[in-house]
Amino acid sequence: MAPPPPKPKGATQGMNNARIHFYSILLALQYGAQPLISKRFIRREVIVTSSVLSCEIAKVICAVFFMARDGSLRRVYKEWTLVGALTASGLPAAIYALQNSLLQISYKNLDSLTFSMLNQTKIFFTAFFTYFILRQKQSIQQIGALLLLIVAAVLLSVGEGSSKGSASGNADQILFYGIIPVLVASVLSGLASSLCQWASQVKKHSSYLMTIEMSIVGSLCLLASTLKSPDGEAMRQNGFFYGWTPLTLIPVMFNAFGGILVGLVTSHAGGVRKGFVIVSALLITALLQFIFDGKPPSLYCLVALPLVVTSISIYQKYPYQVKKKES
Repeated sequence: MAPPPPKPKGATQGMNNARIHFYSILLALQYGAQPLISKRFIRREVIVTSSVLSCEIAKVICAVFFMARDGSLRRVYKEWTLVGALTASGLPAAIYALQNSLLQISYKNLDSLTFSMLNQTKIFFTAFFTYFILRQKQSIQQIGALLLLIVAAVLLSVGEGSSKGSASGNADQILFYGIIPVLVASVLSGLASSLCQWASQVKKHSSYLMTIEMSIVGSLCLLASTLKSPDGEAMRQNGFFYGWTPLTLIPVMFNAFGGILVGLVTSHAGGVRKGFVIVSALLITALLQFIFDGKPPSLYCLVALPLVVTSISIYQKYPYQVKKKES
């Protein structure tokens, strides 16, 4: 029997684009709904570290299931090496762990407006490192779209955290324990996102395998932190599942599914487009809060909505065009 003819390049590209849009929509819905689901099903008594560790374990289980389903589990098992895992996933996981620690330090020493503005610069740094590592250039229009997206992200974040008061402290404390940590965290976020994209697109590292490796590294870092952290002490006194109910599994599994989607979007669409998805998800959160909690969107949200739509439209409509050399 003759093998089926290869699919035209245009058809393959169309399927890839459809897959990217599908993953992006799912991620935006998951990221947007996660705060409401967590608020309803995770009690205040639940130890944060226990829910995060459970989510990482759930991500590993989901990734293994999907790899077994698509038939790649056996091949990955034969080809896996420790050096390859550390190169592709170990470094980004360590960077993300450091980034989260810096954000926690900064958040305590900055008012919400300054924190939100500086934190959203991670979108710019993602584009910068994507160019530096992958040589993925942006057109002038796309750079403008990124700036619009950063403005929209700042508005949405400030609208969400406008009720929080300003941080107190002297100028040196604000600079060294507020501004510098959040800027370094933004740089690290862009670097880690670009490294994940490099590993998946250049090294052809499976996004599912990266999810497994990064979850394991992240879990080891969390376990190490429990030796001295208040969460670790609480787990030793009250047990790992203190405050849990059967419903607590819902947000944990939902968050784990989001982790799988983040890997797929980064692998297929890149870290910059993932930034667009995450900002769009903030609008979905505002919409869901209005539907289920009766909380109307803030003025910040209403102003940010056309900015997000415009930035996405511009970014997709004006990709960078490689200039042909004149003969």
